[in-house]
Amino acid sequence: MRIGYDGKRAVNNLTGLGNYSRLVVESLARRFPDETLLMYAPAARNNPRLAPLLELPNVELRLPEGNGILSKGAVWRTFSIPRQLRNDRIDLFHGLSNELPLTIRNYGIPSVVTIHDLIYRRLPECYTLPDRLIYDFKYGMSCRIADRIIAISERTKADIVDLYRIDPGKIDVVYQGCADSFKRPAPQHTLKTTREKYRLPKRYVIQVGTIEMRKNLELTVKAMQTLPGDVHLVAVGKDRGYLSRVRKIAAQCGVANRLHILSDVPFSELPALYQQSSAVAYPSRYEGFGIPVLEGLESGKPVVAATGSCLEEAGGEAAFYVNPDNPREMAEALRTALTESPALVSRIAVGKRHASRFNNADVASKMADVYARTLRATGQ
Repeated sequence: MRIGYDGKRAVNNLTGLGNYSRLVVESLARRFPDETLLMYAPAARNNPRLAPLLELPNVELRLPEGNGILSKGAVWRTFSIPRQLRNDRIDLFHGLSNELPLTIRNYGIPSVVTIHDLIYRRLPECYTLPDRLIYDFKYGMSCRIADRIIAISERTKADIVDLYRIDPGKIDVVYQGCADSFKRPAPQHTLKTTREKYRLPKRYVIQVGTIEMRKNLELTVKAMQTLPGDVHLVAVGKDRGYLSRVRKIAAQCGVANRLHILSDVPFSELPALYQQSSAVAYPSRYEGFGIPVLEGLESGKPVVAATGSCLEEAGGEAAFYVNPDNPREMAEALRTALTESPALVSRIAVGKRHASRFNNADVASKMADVYARTLRATGQ
């Protein structure tokens, strides 16, 4: 079988949707070596995370054919890819990041789309009006024209049904896994080098994710003021205009000297940062899945997350959960997570077992099941 993928995020993005796209294609390529997987992207990029994927013998990268307007960027990706898919004899196309080519049905090509979240609907204040309108049109239309939809959590599936009125029978939930590097202890020299490079404090809580309002870093900062003075907060992520607010709050709480901001951290160094932490915080107000929760559990660390979206699915009974607007709850949960005890050791072990459910080989098998169901339903 020849399967086509929207490869834009796999090529361009170093985190988030890029990680998901690469993980899906790599898992399927390794699990089904006789299948041919073609990733379609508007342009090539020197991405170190992509190189190992393209070394697999059954994975290929496809760029736009021709030089006209129909081969340019968003126009090609939204309207023109299906002609190229037909020429490449693609049996099924998978939009990995919320959207499909809007003309794909005209070409009779079976299609699957992964919807990660509808946060722009649930938290509209976190998005500009133009972005909300564009997402609503493209993602809503993709849900309607897809033969099947993959939701990355039950929460996302419920949002698709509620907000876009999609038949739940058309939606499959396939949880994502995390990179295998989080499951293995980092070498001692890597731990030492990383600690020296970032001047990591001896004890710290780590929070990984874009520094924006939705990720709720300020809750963790506010909680810090009642934690022991030797506990620091290391926040890993790019600022999207929210950092100045966070720094102001840190100063007001008297913890500015215990807040460390790390940006542009290579993905390869994240496991070492997690593994040297004392606890993981992820009090995001809304997520599609919450991969940092899973990364924290795989790293063998206690995780504190927020209620209100899907983080309970990622963390199961292993994580601690708090109200995203209650600094006192956050402080109490972190204090428990930072205090060594037999109960905490047991909870960390539960976390490792829970995380093992999100196996990348299982992801590949479940994706293949969705593809088979799609092809049967479309008579292919």
